Amino acid sequence: MAELARLLFHPLSNGIMTVLAGLTALYWIFTFFTGDFVGDIDGSPDLDVDADTDADVDTDNAEPSFFSKALDFVNAGKMPFMVIYSTFKFIAWIITLVTSLFFNIADWGWKSVLILIPVFLIAFWLTRFATKPLIKVYAMMGYNGEEPQELLGRVAKMRSAIQGDKLGAAELVINHDLIRINVKSRNGEAIAYNAEVMIAAESEDKRFYYVVPEINLKNIV
Repeated sequence: MAELARLLFHPLSNGIMTVLAGLTALYWIFTFFTGDFVGDIDGSPDLDVDADTDADVDTDNAEPSFFSKALDFVNAGKMPFMVIYSTFKFIAWIITLVTSLFFNIADWGWKSVLILIPVFLIAFWLTRFATKPLIKVYAMMGYNGEEPQELLGRVAKMRSAIQGDKLGAAELVINHDLIRINVKSRNGEAIAYNAEVMIAAESEDKRFYYVVPEINLKNIV
């Protein structure tokens, strides 16, 4: 038992990941007792609020950021973000513990935390494949992020430039979940990539949302 405790908290890199994994476990225990263990699940799988719904988006002028590409890589938007984040931390924790068994990382002292850099990169790559089976599971449960009517009035960030009748993509985060939606400019005015917009209405066929530029101090002055 003493050897296990030493492995979990020594060297420093193991201790950091053990604490992070423990906090994640506490989060899931809490959500289990509050009745939200599998995230926000809706019974209707036909809703179009999902990362896969942007198949019709014209991406000629799209300039997705590195952060956006990274989230897409680990299947964000297709399941609750906390599921992805927890999977990443669990994989990173296991790799860190295994690494300390095969290398003399304990001799590095506080510098053992440097091992977390390659560990995080490997864990990030493995998270993509570890979460893939969950995509179909959440799709079968009808997971599509938030209800469509709950998106109206929210602020999103453009992930492509739009103008006139051009269809684009926008993203917003709700309850730790990344939601990607198809959007059009409500008045046909040009809206630049990365601009903040407000979701004003939903199209009649429920395939996209109409957005307007978000008015704030940044774009007034």
